[in-house]
Amino acid sequence: GAAVKSGGGLVQPGGDLRLSCAASGFSMDDYAIAWFRQAPGKEREGVSCVSRGIRSSVKGRFTGSRDDVENTVYLEIVNLKSEDTAVYYCARALMRVCGNSAGDPHAMEYWGEGTLVTVSS
Repeated sequence: GAAVKSGGGLVQPGGDLRLSCAASGFSMDDYAIAWFRQAPGKEREGVSCVSRGIRSSVKGRFTGSRDDVENTVYLEIVNLKSEDTAVYYCARALMRVCGNSAGDPHAMEYWGEGTLVTVSS
């Protein structure tokens, strides 16, 4: 499966953060890898997806990227806001490339442990 290795914690509003997710037992190049987040009381939502052919994906303040040498994917969030407070997960998708299902939690096969990001002054 995949596991979130580092990056969560307390961040001040306006700050930036990078989360990492290192794969074990498979090559991330063979699957779409998505990032999700779940805020308290809310549904899990997709924020980024990378796959073969997509080394970096920018969606608003969220940038997903891949390092094939390290077999690791990253999620960078800039200008953090209080509403970004959530548990962030990486997930290996059932499909090999990102597409319309990239933001659907039911399209994911394996989940990382999740890391809590708290945005507060």
